[in-house]
Amino acid sequence: MYRDIMCGKISSSNEESKISLAGWVSKRRDHGQLIFIDLRDKSGIMQIVFNPEVSESAHNHAKDLRSEWVISVSGTVKKRISGAENPDISTGNYELIVDSIEILSKSKTPPFEVSDSNDVSEEVRLKYRFLDLRRDSMQKKISLRHRVTKFIWENLSQKGFTHIETPILIKSTPEGARDYVVPSRVKNGSFYALPQSPQQMKQMLMVSGCDRYFQIARCFRDEDLRADRQPEHTQLDLEMSFVHQEDVMEAVESLYIDLISSVNSNMNVDKIFEKMTYSEAMNNYGSDKPDLRFGMQLKNLTDIAQNIESNVISNSLANGGILKGFTAKNASSYGRKDFDRLTDLVKSQGAGGLIYISIPSDVQEPVQIDQTNGPLNKFYSKENFDSIIQKTEASAGDVIFMIIGDEKIVNASLSFLRNHIAKEKNLLDIDTMKFVWITDFPLFEKDDENNWQAAHHVFSAPKSDDVEFLDTDPGKVKADLFDLVCNGVELGSGSIRIHDRKLQEKVFDVIGYSKKDVSSLFGHLLDAFEYGVPPHGGMGLGLDRLVAMLSHEESIREVIAFPKTQTASDLLFGSPDVISEDQLDELSINIIKEEEE
Repeated sequence: MYRDIMCGKISSSNEESKISLAGWVSKRRDHGQLIFIDLRDKSGIMQIVFNPEVSESAHNHAKDLRSEWVISVSGTVKKRISGAENPDISTGNYELIVDSIEILSKSKTPPFEVSDSNDVSEEVRLKYRFLDLRRDSMQKKISLRHRVTKFIWENLSQKGFTHIETPILIKSTPEGARDYVVPSRVKNGSFYALPQSPQQMKQMLMVSGCDRYFQIARCFRDEDLRADRQPEHTQLDLEMSFVHQEDVMEAVESLYIDLISSVNSNMNVDKIFEKMTYSEAMNNYGSDKPDLRFGMQLKNLTDIAQNIESNVISNSLANGGILKGFTAKNASSYGRKDFDRLTDLVKSQGAGGLIYISIPSDVQEPVQIDQTNGPLNKFYSKENFDSIIQKTEASAGDVIFMIIGDEKIVNASLSFLRNHIAKEKNLLDIDTMKFVWITDFPLFEKDDENNWQAAHHVFSAPKSDDVEFLDTDPGKVKADLFDLVCNGVELGSGSIRIHDRKLQEKVFDVIGYSKKDVSSLFGHLLDAFEYGVPPHGGMGLGLDRLVAMLSHEESIREVIAFPKTQTASDLLFGSPDVISEDQLDELSINIIKEEEE
């Protein structure tokens, strides 16, 4: 071995011991007589000292050392002299007095300093990811991800779950996004698809009697990217037989409460997971992914708006619009420029504009119209102004923000504004994880061509009381479906699955699949349903998103070892890339190149 112990593990038990260390040169300080090196490995940093009186040969070698060279050294652990300690590192009370050194590998000058204090563009970091991963913060996040995965394995295994791997090369079936496809060489003209999720396979496993399944599954979705999306992501996939919705929820709650306390004891987790219906979430927060760490619930003010004599409001109401708003507490410090800026923000979400009532902090209660500021103040009567103040529970120092228009746009815009203000006003406690279950989603929604499609996926069971509407009014059908949301982020989605062939075929029929399409795309699953199927349900829970939240990171790219960019490019390996003509010929693929203009 090149080392006896890792750099960050040295403690008082090693004092006066002769040991060997190995790692990367992090920093070099030449004081002439003495040369100091910060030696770094995965565990941390240890200061090593080259003294010519101890070893002139080692001291001479140390003169040539540069950043990121890999070395092995031997020497004696000594306590640092009083006043020279470094409280910022775990080994800060000790140093290694070197008597021999071996240079294992030299390094070119890195494109950036391997340091957490160094601000480097993401493009450069991803191109040189092997250097970026050497940084202490990245090592900690990768280690955290390992501990999360390890805990899941052990916890679910103890609860009777079996880890089962499912195929990566599968049949292409519609699951909500575009598939990544893989051509078959032996079946000319045929293609595999990479799984968007193991959905049908885990249902097959329940038919097979596996009872409790889980997998740390790789999933692939060819869709537009953003901070919490990647072409390939990792999810905790689980499925359970003979369960109701509450059973799946309880299993996930128990796992997450124990997991978070184990891997990050500094996180505050409310052990009571809130529950609200999709309708309640949209009405009160304008989103099915509400952040509950702060207030500012939306209030529907449409009934009050009927009596406001403003053309802007009356015209919108005549076109089926609604008026909603919320109160931002202690926000009266916002000035005209701030309101203009916030108006531009909501317009970027599709809103026509922003209505506000700003209440100075020094006014007397009850608040009067002439004490406040706002673009529509002259149109309020005392009665409807008082009603707005009462319904929004506003008082001195607050600002009421309102938007009028199409319901979907109003909800989306107010939700965006609500989250923006909470972040701007530092209302987001990053050490708190506030979970909420969102239930009773619609089973179907209309697409751009006014056809019914599955709101989540086609295998979610309808609520038993709503099955009768499948034939008469699919829009009324609610699903036995549930999302787990935390701090405004959807961490996972689950449902009780359809386990009856006729009911599954009815759902396909509502969506508009022909019998031929159903047989081709889903015949394998429907055939399995002919042989005794236990009621079953489960979830797919985003592992990347969970680890990012535990690491206080907004982007999942920060907790994935080798992520893609937002254009689905791998800057380290240079993919996607062309393949050779020989490979294309083997696959009988002809690339049609776009003509240059």
